[in-house]
Amino acid sequence: MKRYFYILFFLTIGFNALAQRQMVRNLTTFDDKRLHFGFTLALNALDFNIDHYPTMGENPNFVDETIGVEVINGDRQIRADISTLTPGFTVGIVTNFRMTEYLDLRFLPGMSFGERKLVYNIPVEDNNSGVTDFYSIKSTFLDFPLLVKYKSKRMNNQRPYLIGGVAYRIDISKSGQEDLVRLKPFSSSVEVGVGWDSYLQFFRLSTELKFSFGLSNVLDEGPKGTTQFQAYTNAFSKLTSNMFIFSFHFE
Repeated sequence: MKRYFYILFFLTIGFNALAQRQMVRNLTTFDDKRLHFGFTLALNALDFNIDHYPTMGENPNFVDETIGVEVINGDRQIRADISTLTPGFTVGIVTNFRMTEYLDLRFLPGMSFGERKLVYNIPVEDNNSGVTDFYSIKSTFLDFPLLVKYKSKRMNNQRPYLIGGVAYRIDISKSGQEDLVRLKPFSSSVEVGVGWDSYLQFFRLSTELKFSFGLSNVLDEGPKGTTQFQAYTNAFSKLTSNMFIFSFHFE
């Protein structure tokens, strides 16, 4: 019993000594700057929020088709989903404007590369590439997010924060007129996230998890011409583009 008392006594002394030790504060005047810059490296995952027509016949643009051995008529239900999220990456520039002690305005222009794989409940028959299990949509976005950052009080060299705002994106990836699912190039979204600032010796590293939820319908018209099937587009009434982003900001 006495042994445990001595162990507890020395642990208490050790913890008190650690608690009283002053940590070296890095970049003590960093948050006083009105304007500063940096860059971003991030991983992303693209997703869709999909609204289907209950049946194909409820789409006014639909006409009967035969895909493989399946007859697609007005009573047919066609569904699609993103089965797994495919990793992509994002690079960008940080422009940070200090508004108050706890609020910053951040403009984070950048470029994002990603892919989405639509899996249907019928085989995907693309007359340009054959029959596959899914339809792949690759995107390259120019990102223009404008966000407000709400910071907590700094704790030594750490500072958690919340972030939120809006983003405008332009998809500059090459899309063909005969793509089974075509997307509009312009989209808008609302973004929310959490992050953690770490003040290092020479720069501030911010680790951030952000969710981007699409506001606008990015579904374009079906493939042009008569060589491709229309059912893969006609199954949707609306597509909105979502993105999950895990970022490292170096400032």
